[in-house]
Amino acid sequence: MLHNKSFVKKTKAGKVMKQVREHYLRDDIYCGAPFCTACDTSAARLGPSASTILVVDTNVVLNQIDLLENPAIDDVVVLSIVLEEVKNKNMSVYNRVRAICSNSMRKFFVFSNEYHRDTYIKEMSGETKNDRNDRAIRVAAQWYQKHLGGAVKVLLITNDKENKRKATEEGIHAETVESYVKSLDRPDLLDLLVQPSSEDVNMEEVEDLRPSKRKIIYTEHKPMSEITSGLHRGIYHQGKLRVNRYNPFEAYVGSESIGDEIIIYGRSNMNRAFDGDIVAVELLPQDQWQEEKSLAIACEEDEDEDDGVHLAPNSADDAPRTVPQQSSTGEVNTTPSRPSGRVVGIIKRNWHSYCGSLDPMPMPAGSGGVAHALFVSKDRRIPKIRIQTRQLENLLDKRIIVAVDSWDRQSRYPSGHYVRTIGEIGDRDTESEVVLIENDINSRPFSSQVLACLPPLPWSVSAEDLSNPIRQDLRGLCVFSVDPPGHCSYSASCMQVARILMMHSTVHLFQMEILKLEFVSFVSRICTDDIADVTNFVHPGTPLDEEASQRGTSVYLVERRIDMLPKPLTEDICSLRSDVERLAFSVIWEMTPEADIVSSRFTKSVIKSSAALSYVEAQARMDDSRLMDPITTNLRNMNSLAKKMRLRRIERGALTLASAEVKFQIDTETHDPLDIGMYQIREANQMVEEFMLAANVSVAEQILKSFPLCSLLRRHPTPTREMLEPLLRTAAAVGLHLDVSSSKALADSLDHSVGDDPYFNKLIRILATRCMSQAVYFSSGDLTPPEYHHYGLAAPLYTHFTSPIRRYAGKYVIVHRLLAASLGISKLPPVFQDRLQLTSISDNLNYRHRNAQMAGRASVELHTLIYFRNRPTDTEARVVKMRSNGFFVFVPKYGIEGPIYLTQKGEKGSGEWYVDEQQQKIKKMDGSISYSILQTVQIHMEVVEPQPNRPKLQLTLL
Repeated sequence: MLHNKSFVKKTKAGKVMKQVREHYLRDDIYCGAPFCTACDTSAARLGPSASTILVVDTNVVLNQIDLLENPAIDDVVVLSIVLEEVKNKNMSVYNRVRAICSNSMRKFFVFSNEYHRDTYIKEMSGETKNDRNDRAIRVAAQWYQKHLGGAVKVLLITNDKENKRKATEEGIHAETVESYVKSLDRPDLLDLLVQPSSEDVNMEEVEDLRPSKRKIIYTEHKPMSEITSGLHRGIYHQGKLRVNRYNPFEAYVGSESIGDEIIIYGRSNMNRAFDGDIVAVELLPQDQWQEEKSLAIACEEDEDEDDGVHLAPNSADDAPRTVPQQSSTGEVNTTPSRPSGRVVGIIKRNWHSYCGSLDPMPMPAGSGGVAHALFVSKDRRIPKIRIQTRQLENLLDKRIIVAVDSWDRQSRYPSGHYVRTIGEIGDRDTESEVVLIENDINSRPFSSQVLACLPPLPWSVSAEDLSNPIRQDLRGLCVFSVDPPGHCSYSASCMQVARILMMHSTVHLFQMEILKLEFVSFVSRICTDDIADVTNFVHPGTPLDEEASQRGTSVYLVERRIDMLPKPLTEDICSLRSDVERLAFSVIWEMTPEADIVSSRFTKSVIKSSAALSYVEAQARMDDSRLMDPITTNLRNMNSLAKKMRLRRIERGALTLASAEVKFQIDTETHDPLDIGMYQIREANQMVEEFMLAANVSVAEQILKSFPLCSLLRRHPTPTREMLEPLLRTAAAVGLHLDVSSSKALADSLDHSVGDDPYFNKLIRILATRCMSQAVYFSSGDLTPPEYHHYGLAAPLYTHFTSPIRRYAGKYVIVHRLLAASLGISKLPPVFQDRLQLTSISDNLNYRHRNAQMAGRASVELHTLIYFRNRPTDTEARVVKMRSNGFFVFVPKYGIEGPIYLTQKGEKGSGEWYVDEQQQKIKKMDGSISYSILQTVQIHMEVVEPQPNRPKLQLTLL
């Protein structure tokens, strides 16, 4: 049956055109019930012994997804019109409900009501889209009742009073979510329900949970129409709210409209905004603007304040203080202030599920099984969340997940609901799981559909692979791999051959592997970079490809790795093992003895590695003058080329920065940390890095030349003067002048930043790193060529061709496919013609990459706590950042940063301190003591628990 749908569309020229779209209706769409006598039941998904079939409306799916994910809820029909509406309103919930529907262990069935002849409905005159959708849901529920002929009860689940009323009048069984859950006699499921707003509950009972001296009323959020108008007129400024991880009462909103960050002080000015929300901000009067350095470091006990807004600047007692400062010439300097503001509206919420535990509390008497409790997130940036639970006794010693439902003006805390229990508080596996959940890392086992895409094991290079004309046989090269312990290998090779009396060199780089180099003569060199040919096994549009695209990257925790691709690929098929043939994608260069690239070419290949070395082993070989074997000789020759390549990069302006990377020695049985220290960078690391960088640049040039509008590249934006200001102030305070006019000028300045302290230069470089923006992926069609520039590498073009097993980007699949298409090896997949989808892929890669980084850091913090839990330690630290009540220090030996408090909460009089901005010092008001930026101090480190279930590493001055 054919039905025509017509609608009008306005063209870019302003003309109105009528368009007609054909809508095909069918009568062979099945109901999904295995006991149905009218339908084909071969693909039935509902339970054979179901007594009730649930039909859920859109709002139930949107708001009660945590309940639907519980295995106790089954035999559910999800209508296609509901799925489409959920997709338009919340993509995250849409993906979650699709995952339930595709899970063979769950009894969820998607019914295409919009394409069934008996359930499709036409729009009625004067009917809103929402009313039409509600009517379509009722029609489908009624059809199920008639279609199944009373064999089972069909129940419409809706919290919409009007929809429920109409359903009842039409003879449809309908219930609210809460009513249905109560009928299951599962009190624990009631905890999963989204809580009503505080206007609908007894506020006296709720507020008794945390006694207060005064009632907190937040400012009403502006409606979107007023926000939009205010943004256009420049009254409001839009940006993402980022809450300070060390002080939950201090936040920042990056605003393009004023070209600076707006500081938000206190919960009252944050106005119920969460970290990550897109907000509209109104600037405060300029006399209320504050200098960032005058802000305080929040103490743990601050979070138990009865009002939660004690740092708000509109409170004279609690506002951060700006102290006039006197220069060496006697002139008084006013501290430069930065824009300060308040949130007037939420443009887009970033609410999700949070991990933490309940505030310890006595079991309430006579509560009828329902207890009000406060949930404390492990993330200090998140305010406490009020929940109701019928499982209080079982949850007090557990890490749990809670979702936020609402935050009303009259409520001190947001309201939420319990989602699930993770495990016992303090258990290492539980706390590691928390790290993954908090950073949205998918650690679930790969599905059977994904694993079905893998070739059978044992796998080996076939005769067909060897005879394939697109694949060059490079097994004659002497190949070796060099990589960190526990990682896949990255390989390269270098050989010398006679050719026209010229020196050439080729080095092969493979995905995470380093090929072994062998110099045969001194007449010419060939160097090749070979990356494992993962695209040979991951084909476009397959479940394996879609899974890799969603995961985006592998995640490295202290004690384990969360793979982007299944282990048969990462640890076997695509890993360069000694004396095993493997498929690769090679970049082949002709190079002069001075490491100048004469020419480049790219080919799919077959290689055979003859050795697997760690960075430590490779470095030991190069350092041992007694070793003259081919592998060691090739390592030294390759290192010689790498040094020349590195020097040339630095001459172009590439920055040599530093980061506080921490390395743990882990007990193989208990997985507890045995030792901790700064990660050591060796020449072997730098050698691998140089050839990987060169391969990535070469591939970027190749794919952009072939596909100028759809290449996936990586850029590093040039930092603004404002971003570099903290570094410049620090340098000036210690007598250094840093030229930041270009990356080359900054690199030279950093090279000359030396002092008596051997660690001084590295510390300056760490501070410089923290002033940089993050490098990001992008599609070449979204930006102009000058914006492609990678500031840190001083490279006009860059991408990620290396490490495809770990990184989806070109980082493998995408860049490898682009490169193969540019060589005519394969066709360009259709996704590269969809600019919006390419942008979406880039955004997801950036999101996943950042989350992986944050998860890695959180894992380091967790294991640092475990290591120091029974090891109180005295050590040296450097002052790196000033605050009005203390400063932050960096501990070189352990790569740890944390706050030092100089005053206790509420301390007054002679104990007060102030920040001397010009000299970068924090001084006591009576002038008796001062601390300078980068000063060495002796500290004591000890794990304490200022709040129950929230241990932290406390740093104190000795």
